[in-house]
Amino acid sequence: MSRTTLHVVAAVVERDGCFLVTRRQAGTHLAGLWEFPGGKVAPGESHEAALRREMQEELGTDVAVRAVVSTAAHAYDDRHVTLHFYECDLAGTPQPLLGQEMRWVPRAELRSLGFPPADEELIAILTST
Repeated sequence: MSRTTLHVVAAVVERDGCFLVTRRQAGTHLAGLWEFPGGKVAPGESHEAALRREMQEELGTDVAVRAVVSTAAHAYDDRHVTLHFYECDLAGTPQPLLGQEMRWVPRAELRSLGFPPADEELIAILTST
């Protein structure tokens, strides 16, 4: 059985030494784990457009997409994921529109949260600076 490869974009938003994270909801892949907000890139969609769309849908705010912070590929049992993490600036105040938990987490506390395995390299980058 071949596995689908999903391309996912995520926003790395830092404000006053804290990072914006959301918790994956029950009934979703990797439910209960924390993540940087974002989502799947649709066919033909640019990374910037996908990230701006996902931020509007999930958190009701636009973002200015900056530089790539990290790119990671990970194979789960049922899918391959290539994650593209972008430094972003918020253009509004985020609100969890889908009922998801949202937090601003200090850099030093990132390692204490449960993140998906594909986020490990990014967490290492963010906590080593």
